[in-house]
Amino acid sequence: MGKKKKIVLILLIVGLIVFAYFAYNYLTFIRDYATSDAVFIRSDKITNVSFKRVAGKIIKMYKKEGDFVKKGEVIAEIDPIDYQLKYDQVAKKIESLKSKREQLNIQMLKVKGELDLKKNIAEKKINYLDDEIKSLKYSIAELNQNIKQLKRDYNRFKSLYEAKAVSKRKFEDIETNLLALQKKKKSLLSKLEGLKKQKSVAEDELKIVYVEYKNIDELKKSIESLDSEIAATKNQLQDLKNLIDYCKLRAPFDGKIGKKFVEVGSVIKSGFPIYSIVDTRSLYVEVLLEETKLKGVKAGCEAEFSVDSYPDIKFKGEVEEVYPASAATYALVPRDISAGEFTKVAQRIPVRVAIKEGDLSILKVGMGGEIKIKRVN
Repeated sequence: MGKKKKIVLILLIVGLIVFAYFAYNYLTFIRDYATSDAVFIRSDKITNVSFKRVAGKIIKMYKKEGDFVKKGEVIAEIDPIDYQLKYDQVAKKIESLKSKREQLNIQMLKVKGELDLKKNIAEKKINYLDDEIKSLKYSIAELNQNIKQLKRDYNRFKSLYEAKAVSKRKFEDIETNLLALQKKKKSLLSKLEGLKKQKSVAEDELKIVYVEYKNIDELKKSIESLDSEIAATKNQLQDLKNLIDYCKLRAPFDGKIGKKFVEVGSVIKSGFPIYSIVDTRSLYVEVLLEETKLKGVKAGCEAEFSVDSYPDIKFKGEVEEVYPASAATYALVPRDISAGEFTKVAQRIPVRVAIKEGDLSILKVGMGGEIKIKRVN
């Protein structure tokens, strides 16, 4: 065998060994790892933020694309002048209603005080007249007994006088006393009638007082109506206060401005997107893995990936979930295979990978990359 043939044979053997080595390593790699270049950086929180319930002209924009924001931080403002004017008008209305209520309350207290005084006077007068009438009736009853007795004496002395058994003077004294008592009784009866009339007048006055108390009820109803109107207007005022506060757009969570949709001076409607905010703390990797590579890929599998922008920087991850349906299942225009005519292609199953290690600050939502996932038996 010539020298050249020996060299060729040696090179051939070395080549076969190298090929076998690399072939073995490749087969071992595809046995142990599932790979894909359909890799995308995603976020659980990507939100378009807008002004709630308010519309108008934007007067301030505090952030630009790429800026970080803190939860609650004011990131834009619209002109609140229209809402402020309405707020001032409603505030003045509340003050006017309160003033009116105060006047009605003063009027009610005044009327009640006057009626209470009249009621008290009328009741005292009626009680006084009741006592006077009772006393007078007692006096009349006592007088009736005396008159009755004197009448018996008068008849007895009259018979005696006619029989010349008593003197004329004695008989006349009895007659004079009887006439005096009868006259006194007539006077007391007249006085009793006058007291009864006074009592009737006092009772009528008391009835009028009770009727006038209904005016207080009407004033109370007016005050209650004002209280309800004041409460409703206060709710309206609080709502306007909220609207004024809504004129300041605040970040709903910590994150980064992904996109700015408008500029200062724009006139926008309620709900129109102003910024898109990305929560950079909730980044994850979405892998669209061919169904032929799913064997051994489960939750908990270790993963290593890089993004196309920084191919030399490696990130560590871990499979969180293998989704139960292919990406094509949710396509807006699914493939029509009812006729049985279609080209068979490997479906891609979405796999969610949590990022465990790496510099998250360089990752942007939507970035593509490559990944390898270590299979488990």
